[in-house]
Amino acid sequence: MRRLVNVKNLIQFERFVTLLAGRVGQVVNFTSLANETGVSVPTISAWLSVLEASFLVFRLPPHFTNIAKRVVKAPKIYFTDVGLATYLLGIENPSQMTSHPLRGSLFENMVVSDIRKSFTNRGREPRMAFYRTEKGFEVDLIISSGGHVVPMEIKSSMTFGKNLVHNLELYCDADQTAIKPRLIYDGEALKDFGVHKIDCSNWRDECFID
Repeated sequence: MRRLVNVKNLIQFERFVTLLAGRVGQVVNFTSLANETGVSVPTISAWLSVLEASFLVFRLPPHFTNIAKRVVKAPKIYFTDVGLATYLLGIENPSQMTSHPLRGSLFENMVVSDIRKSFTNRGREPRMAFYRTEKGFEVDLIISSGGHVVPMEIKSSMTFGKNLVHNLELYCDADQTAIKPRLIYDGEALKDFGVHKIDCSNWRDECFID
């Protein structure tokens, strides 16, 4: 990779990759990354392209619908192997993960990556995106299929609460194409919750769409 992008300052490149690990599941800000790394925005873009071509990271694009005109247009970045992200962040054992401030983001990265791999392994194109408005309303994952969308929320919580599915309910209220809304978390499975019959699944049992 260093040869592919002609990296002259390996320390800056390693800092860039580590900064990406600290931003998993977040909307990418190229200017911020460039400022913190000490290189230009075009250099950040080139480095990111090489990481994608090497299958180390992937972009999750924003989902556009007619339910809101002002939506975030920048993608999110995830690591294909969440283990690499945890290594870069200096996480060495499960006890560190329990209280780590990025626990939720890394959990989200793991689930999104696994869902993406499940599509790819079955020879299907993963038509995946996220939904976020400029006011901060967000649904973690939107999967498009056959003219419909499957909205999903991903939470590391081990206990179910109505707050975990609040955004799913609001999204389904606004988008008539939404079907089979799902919460993936670390708690007990729960079927057909609420008006929109949300499927609450434990990530260990199932975290992909057929």
